Amino acid sequence: MRNIPTKKFNFDFRLFENFQDMYFVVSRNGEILDINRTAYDILKITTKNLIHQNFFDLIEPAFVGRAKLLFTNCIEENKNETLFSKFNIDGQIFDVNLFLSPFSEQPNENMYCIISARDVTDQRLKENELMRFYYVAQNTLNPVQITDLQGKMIYVNPAFVTTSGYAREELIGKNPSIFSSGKHSKKFWDKMWNTISSGKVWAGEVENRKKNGDPFYTQLLISPILDSDGNVTGFFGIHRDLAEKKLLEKQLIHTQKMESIGTLAAGVAHEVGNPLASISALVQVVQRSTNDEFAKEKLELIKKQVTRISKIIRDLVDFSRPSNYELQLTDINQNINEAIEIIKVGAKAKDIQFSAELNKRIPLLPLISDQIQQIFVNILLNAVDAIAELEDSRKQKRIEISSEIIDDFVIIVFSDNGKGIPEENLAKVFEPFFTTKQAGKGTGLGLWVSYGIIKSFQGDIKVESKLNQGTTFTITLPIQP
Repeated sequence: MRNIPTKKFNFDFRLFENFQDMYFVVSRNGEILDINRTAYDILKITTKNLIHQNFFDLIEPAFVGRAKLLFTNCIEENKNETLFSKFNIDGQIFDVNLFLSPFSEQPNENMYCIISARDVTDQRLKENELMRFYYVAQNTLNPVQITDLQGKMIYVNPAFVTTSGYAREELIGKNPSIFSSGKHSKKFWDKMWNTISSGKVWAGEVENRKKNGDPFYTQLLISPILDSDGNVTGFFGIHRDLAEKKLLEKQLIHTQKMESIGTLAAGVAHEVGNPLASISALVQVVQRSTNDEFAKEKLELIKKQVTRISKIIRDLVDFSRPSNYELQLTDINQNINEAIEIIKVGAKAKDIQFSAELNKRIPLLPLISDQIQQIFVNILLNAVDAIAELEDSRKQKRIEISSEIIDDFVIIVFSDNGKGIPEENLAKVFEPFFTTKQAGKGTGLGLWVSYGIIKSFQGDIKVESKLNQGTTFTITLPIQP
């Protein structure tokens, strides 16, 4: 193979004059021997007052030790070194990446070091801003996602993973359409894509589906990500959970429905009450005037049905109109004990074990004693009926009642180990005319009326239940409404 001679060049330092990076020629003792024009322009120095200064005087004190160590390695061991450092020029800080390279003009002569310094202040600033955004995005409670121009997800934050139910690995590279609930039309999504593709922000309410199929409602804001030339490079989406808002909307609708039923109840009581009273009176007259046992039996059945209808109307009226009773300071524990004694005398309750743990420190509450006791009796009756429906006769039957003070509220809990309520029926138990009892054994108004009374006392009532395990009703009443 032919040997190719190596040509030797002697370069003047002016070669580096217009390079984009700063260049310094530094002696082995750190003295600056020369500097290019770029360094003067970047560091805003108008005269060559850096010549013969010590290079390490330019460096922030915290970075000097590391810089001197690598500088020594460069000179003594004839090796290149790189490091990140900071210049401090008259109080102005510059972030710089330094590259140190040893050289000598002739073999065996003094070693020098050419140091190139690249100003990365703006780059570091952008990196820091990006890190701040990253930490904010990672730790915000709102689900965040970033997609590319094709709509494929390239970033999701932990909140998005938690909300969607998918693992991060299952989301990256996928289109958000995997969450689609099918509730929004193609026109809806086309409008969204047209908006963000044109560089505009889009916002709207969406219903999506979690991995397990449950719905999640969010207000979605999508902002296009633009480059320095204003071109769209991706899309940033942030979700705001609307679950609480949707719950409030349902509660409002439920309240409006209850008000409508209340108005209807008043009308029903007026239009039906008098005819029922007449029918009841006529039935009693006929009963007294006949000796036909068959007729008497059927008339008694009619009388019972009229009485049942009258009770339903009274319950409706009680719920729909303001109570005429006055609030009085009431011993809530005494009401509970009296309700228990009323229930215990019933035939169905003879095999049931009642236990009550009542906090004696509970103060007297401003309530209507008869109404609050009506609620306790109703809940306990339901518990007795639920236990009576148990198929396992060997199971120990029990009802547990407790009262406690938590913060500024009295909490009353009724638990039974009866048949329980199917999960699909839990949301309906406080609705009027809804009952899980057999036909003719319940009007479906007891819990509805109880709900209305508790709300009138500015309290709350909730139910938890598991089929064949039992049911728990929790009543919350404010100490100072």
